[in-house]
Amino acid sequence: MMNLSRWKVSLVVIATVLGLLFTLPNLLPKSAVAALPGFMPKQGLNLGLDLQGGSSLLLEVDTGALMTERLTNMVEDVRTTLRNEQIDFTDLGQAGGGINLRITDPAKLTQAQNALRRTLSTPLAGAQGGQEVTISGAPDQRIRIAFVPEAFDAESARAVEQSIEIVRRRIDQLGTKEPDIARQGKNRIFIQVPGESNPERLKSLLGQTAKLTFQMVDDSVSPAEVAAGRLPPGDEVLPYATPADGAPLLVKRRFVVTGEMLTGASPGFDQQTGRAEVNLRFNGMGATRFGDVTTNNVGKRFAIVLDKKIISAPVIQGPIQGGSGRITGNFTPESANDFAVLLRAGALPTRLIVEEQRTVGAELGADAVRAGGLSAVVGIGAVAVFMIGIYGFLFGGISLIGLVVNGLMIVGIMSVTGATLTLPGIAGLILTLAVAVDANVLIYERMRDELRAGRSLISAMDAGFSRAFGTIMDANITHLLSALILFQFGSGPVKGFAWTLSIGVLTTVFSAVLVTQVLLAWWFRATRPKTLPIA
Repeated sequence: MMNLSRWKVSLVVIATVLGLLFTLPNLLPKSAVAALPGFMPKQGLNLGLDLQGGSSLLLEVDTGALMTERLTNMVEDVRTTLRNEQIDFTDLGQAGGGINLRITDPAKLTQAQNALRRTLSTPLAGAQGGQEVTISGAPDQRIRIAFVPEAFDAESARAVEQSIEIVRRRIDQLGTKEPDIARQGKNRIFIQVPGESNPERLKSLLGQTAKLTFQMVDDSVSPAEVAAGRLPPGDEVLPYATPADGAPLLVKRRFVVTGEMLTGASPGFDQQTGRAEVNLRFNGMGATRFGDVTTNNVGKRFAIVLDKKIISAPVIQGPIQGGSGRITGNFTPESANDFAVLLRAGALPTRLIVEEQRTVGAELGADAVRAGGLSAVVGIGAVAVFMIGIYGFLFGGISLIGLVVNGLMIVGIMSVTGATLTLPGIAGLILTLAVAVDANVLIYERMRDELRAGRSLISAMDAGFSRAFGTIMDANITHLLSALILFQFGSGPVKGFAWTLSIGVLTTVFSAVLVTQVLLAWWFRATRPKTLPIA
């Protein structure tokens, strides 16, 4: 164990140099980091919300609105199905979390139920032979349609998971580093966005479902009939997003093109007016539909609708082929960029309700960094006093050198992996450095025991490493498993603490065993001592 092998020396030197290089960007001001040569690493640690400030939101997924929307769509499916079967009906509408209707002709009641089962029945995932929807008869030729509870729960769970993924994509496209997004409870999402000091912008970005649709405007109905509420069954009245743009319009419920058919959305500027706009590109299906509709409806208007509000309603001047289009409106450059981000990230399955919001100022973060730095210095100082006081300047100093290498490696690895340093992470770093000297204590005490047993210096030193190595590995493996469990099942600050701890376990074994061994071997070869200072 005490042989000064070339590979050991090379490994220690390489690890130390790399640790220093990757830690350096965290120790230099930004101007100095920018001036470093191109081959030098420039990526530093990402600071968490508690260290650099930012915003946090607690959002609730509105699963009730999701099921209401599903029932609304099902009402249209019921109407279309029965009309295709030429079955007369009345009193069609939602009630009590389901759909009720009455069949006019008693002789067609069974036919209506069978037709609805063919159209609406969807297999229930995870249940052999189960269906998402129940269709049952009631007195007076009535039919009741409702979702089974299992279908509602599965739909809600999918909505929450989909919302988390879309929220993550939207925040990532803002350029924010290392947001923390986690599910909380059954239908809530907790978000921390370090560096985002404007929670209102974040709420605006995440609060929109961003359901983009292209719907034809129905000009066949007079404004008086619209005002009186006499609307065709397949129509709906939608307002403008900006009321100053005009009065609400009557549009067809049927979507011509939807946001799911988009392949790209980017902000731009109108070359003639210089006003901000959003450029769109559709996939093959969207391009075909868009081209067909604009070809068959020249001179008519279609509405561009976002979350049931009209962005614009231009007149189709001619066929629009090629799968591209643009949206103009009262955009600013920032709002056009945010709108493009929403469209690229995709639509939320339902709206998100802001339950709680908090903002952490940068001043609090700076205070936390100073407090964390001070505690680290005090902790390392206490370890230095202990090691030097017990084992002297030579052996205690070698332990401290290993501790410095350990710290450089931890910070360097966290910088390379883009990890986020939080206040609990600093606590994990301090704990790791404090515990790291335990391995040196085990090695040194084993050397003392071997010397008392009458063994030679070189044998005692070799036994100190070889016989303590099993205990060191056992303790650190247990430590690592605990950290991995925390990382797997924790969230937010707990994960930051566990990640720092996991890296620290790996670097501790390296620095406390290999670095210490190489330094002691150098000292022994250079001085050929007669006794050990710790004897």
